[in-house]
Amino acid sequence: MESSFRRIDREKRLIELLRLRETHESLSRTVSRKLHVADSLISRLGLEKELEGHKGCVNCLEWNSTGEILASASDDMHLILWDPFRYQKKLIYHTGHNGNIFSVKFMPESNDSLLVTGAGDNGVRVHDVSISDTILVCTCHTGRVKRIATLENVPSVFWSAGEDGLILQYDMRTKHNCKSINRKSVLINLVNHAGRKAEAKCMAVNKRRPELLAIGANDPYVRLYDRRMIKLGQIPIDAAPRHNDLSRSNQKFESDDNLPIGCAQYFIAGHLKSPNVRYSERNFATTYLTFSDDGNELLVNMGGEQIYLFDIDSHKTVASYETLPLDNTSSNCDNNDDEEVTRLAYGLDGDSEIDVKLVNTLELPLDVETMKQEANCAFQNGQYTYAVNLYNRAIEICPTAAVLHANRAATYMKRRWDGDIYAALRDCQTTLHLDPDHVKAHFRLARCLNDLHRPSEAFRVIQDFQRKYPEYDSNVAHKALKKDIKDAMASQSDNGTVSSYNINQTSYFENEWRARAVDYKLRFCGHCNTTTDIKEANFFGSNGQYIVAGSDDGSFFVWNRKTTNILRVLRGDERIVNCLQPHPSTCLLATSGIDPVIRLWSPLPEDGTVNDREVEKIYEAASANQIRMNSDPFELMIMSMGYRFPNQSPMNSGDEQNDSSPLHHPPGCRTS
Repeated sequence: MESSFRRIDREKRLIELLRLRETHESLSRTVSRKLHVADSLISRLGLEKELEGHKGCVNCLEWNSTGEILASASDDMHLILWDPFRYQKKLIYHTGHNGNIFSVKFMPESNDSLLVTGAGDNGVRVHDVSISDTILVCTCHTGRVKRIATLENVPSVFWSAGEDGLILQYDMRTKHNCKSINRKSVLINLVNHAGRKAEAKCMAVNKRRPELLAIGANDPYVRLYDRRMIKLGQIPIDAAPRHNDLSRSNQKFESDDNLPIGCAQYFIAGHLKSPNVRYSERNFATTYLTFSDDGNELLVNMGGEQIYLFDIDSHKTVASYETLPLDNTSSNCDNNDDEEVTRLAYGLDGDSEIDVKLVNTLELPLDVETMKQEANCAFQNGQYTYAVNLYNRAIEICPTAAVLHANRAATYMKRRWDGDIYAALRDCQTTLHLDPDHVKAHFRLARCLNDLHRPSEAFRVIQDFQRKYPEYDSNVAHKALKKDIKDAMASQSDNGTVSSYNINQTSYFENEWRARAVDYKLRFCGHCNTTTDIKEANFFGSNGQYIVAGSDDGSFFVWNRKTTNILRVLRGDERIVNCLQPHPSTCLLATSGIDPVIRLWSPLPEDGTVNDREVEKIYEAASANQIRMNSDPFELMIMSMGYRFPNQSPMNSGDEQNDSSPLHHPPGCRTS
């Protein structure tokens, strides 16, 4: 008992040390070594302090390299430097911008005296706060500047991303002249490849592999460029305002020549690559992206959708869900086009990430079996998100059990959140890879393809299912699905397939890059990202073991990176949380949003005090956000008044079941 009290007392002293410590380097390093982000600290994360000083929405936050200074900028056009441990303002600086500031960055190796800001006035400014002067003003952009990027150990170079589609590169060692017609500062011009309406929304430089630059735009594609292969180009002659479409409508489309085809790799969530997805209806746009500390992964917050983690070294899983029958010799396909259809829907593609040597785990460990049974009960009681979380935990422990992937697929198909059907398809792939004779996974695969508006591929899969399992010919569900697929094929044939992107509006290179786009590795759900286009998502923890992101419901979410499960939901703003910046070395998180304050979050002491910022019903909050993302403006207005719509999923015909019973409805069980 004595040792336990000593441990608790020691931990309290460390927390107090974090709150009150002096900011000189030696003590900071000592505390940093002792305090790391861990489950025990995440479970106690709570509001430490509100920093007041701005008079408008706080749109950007940035820590300096040591974490001793926090910079913030706002709609009030002011930049504030904070001492986050004394909760004091070190400096209030009027930037000279006449539009909302969207991005602020410290210039490396400048002793934190040089900061760069980008704003809604289309301007980029460099400020020397040591002399209270703005030393560079750039007006090259013709659209709002949404992000600034700097690079460690490169003290003189930085980049800006604007809604004019331009990524500009600056070198402080050379004089910048916006009026020079020969100036070469364009690293990337999205308009030249993605069309006149292309906008750059965000960007990030890989600090471990500084040649890599990631760009997010106003479409569902995430772009990764190798700067070593790109030469700088000139600013476009057309200087008309970015949103004046009439000024650009009659201009000839010309592709630039500074981007070789091998310089770019695109990424996209597979279901968003479908030509049937109508981008204009959902306004997909990447609102934030960032690299992991090891430089191997890219975290992307997709506006109008979910958060995705991409493996930038994996060029294997090309985003697709087209398929050929398992036995190609029995195919009834007569045209050559069918031979070009990939086999990814079966997980049989030669470049698939799924290891062909994996062996299905038939006997589950006791703890995993217990989780599976509890998940099955949750499924039967309609608690689909809870069931998904349990399957996630079980799969983390036992990733080669086909039954777990099959059951999670069935649960996704019932829940039907954005991207769930495609996630179910991926689980069906894995199931069939582990157990090629899994009847339900084969059947669900056809249903997923049809639900994803790929009836031709679904028809080939259902034909193969009928050939392999003739005993199901008279099965009601099988007959109903086959009819649905045929009806969808007929409807598609009558109406044609219309893509929102006219191929004539994109360059040949752009079409190639999109065709080679890589699918996601992990997906994080529960937040809502439809209202603002600066909403961030970040890694949290020394190993990036947690994911944090804000939401339109005024909360921010914390996910377990491995399981993708929600761990905590905390109220961070009265309306919307946009920015979340973890401290570089300790368990401290800075957030901001619509409120004119910055909130600091750290582990609260274990003294029994109730955390009044805690959202306890995390599954209900996540479900409400999914409804919010698919609501029309009137429904959003009603929801903002506190009303919550019933959680009714738009189910298609047919009744999905998990695999507690292969043919019949499982017996009822009590609510978990």
